[in-house]
Amino acid sequence: MRVLRTGVSTEAPHTNQEPDWLNTIIKGDCVAALSKLPAKSVDLVFADPPYNLQLGGDLHRPDQSKVDACDDHWDQFDSFEAYDAFTRAWLLSVRRVLKDNGSLYVIGSYHNIFRVGSILQDLGYWIMNDIVWLKSNPMPNFRGKRFTNAHETIIWATKSKTAKPTFNYEALKTFNDDLQMRSDWHLPLCTGSERLKNDDGQKVHPTQKPESLLYRVMTASSNPGDVVLDPFFGTGTTGAVAKKLGRDFVGVEREQDYIDAATARIDAIEACSGVSLEMQKGKRAEKRIPFGTLLEAGLLQPGAELSCSKGKHLAIVRADGSLKSGNHTGSIHKVGALVQDAESCNGWTFWHIKSGRKRAPIDDLRKEIRSRLLG
Repeated sequence: MRVLRTGVSTEAPHTNQEPDWLNTIIKGDCVAALSKLPAKSVDLVFADPPYNLQLGGDLHRPDQSKVDACDDHWDQFDSFEAYDAFTRAWLLSVRRVLKDNGSLYVIGSYHNIFRVGSILQDLGYWIMNDIVWLKSNPMPNFRGKRFTNAHETIIWATKSKTAKPTFNYEALKTFNDDLQMRSDWHLPLCTGSERLKNDDGQKVHPTQKPESLLYRVMTASSNPGDVVLDPFFGTGTTGAVAKKLGRDFVGVEREQDYIDAATARIDAIEACSGVSLEMQKGKRAEKRIPFGTLLEAGLLQPGAELSCSKGKHLAIVRADGSLKSGNHTGSIHKVGALVQDAESCNGWTFWHIKSGRKRAPIDDLRKEIRSRLLG
């Protein structure tokens, strides 16, 4: 994996090779670095910006040991106005490189997420959901003067109200034991072997996010081969998960220590490939097969008789793909509704054809066509 310096050309070469900036970490300020990327070039953005924590003094545990809190210079701003200006600048830069139907996920705490959300809306973004990351192992509140901060908030947004972002509903439902994925995510903090530490045993990054969080974001809003951008790359959780799941990535990071740690981490990842990356899709995502295709393929013949599952309603297939049942004529859906005196009907599951001594829905024939196309 390569590291690009700010100022190095990130334009795609005039070949069939991938662009120079793909699967790299660009060193530099996120706004300046993103100006080098092509417009509408990324499918998904995960942003973990500075939280502007406004910490006052050191924090100690009851045994007087010092808490390794986030007090780095990159998280410090002179005022709320300065933080707002910074937020507006990077959100505008992200908006330029994000595809029209792409998704932006921004994570934050009570210190900053409400300001970020307001600016998002001011800039024309459309908020799809807010997600609550409930930490199963939060850091205690050692001073005992506030509630324990046991969650962070993630905003999922698109560039406009009319955008049609990727949302892998069926995959998430399967992932969640056939239950709809909810907006409260119970996930642990980044601990154990996943937490990157230096030679002294200290955390390389104070706010390293768990891979499980990025795994869920990418499963929800991207597909294999998509490009995922992280403008605050840190120690590379986004890049590590992207590589594992067959996505491309681009990261932006100012600190060389973080870049070094992220590079080593991502280089060690073994990427998934082939069938392991296929995702569960709903019926809406399947290729549309017109009823007439069954006639063209010879799976049905003009004059074939169809019936409902109980044999109460009968219809004849005509050469143009329409049905005739008594005085009713039209598509499989229209005639199915008319014979039932119903407002609508799914003709694929209503109409059956005799198969031996049993009746089978004509949807089985449609599935056979789909399997031929895939074969």
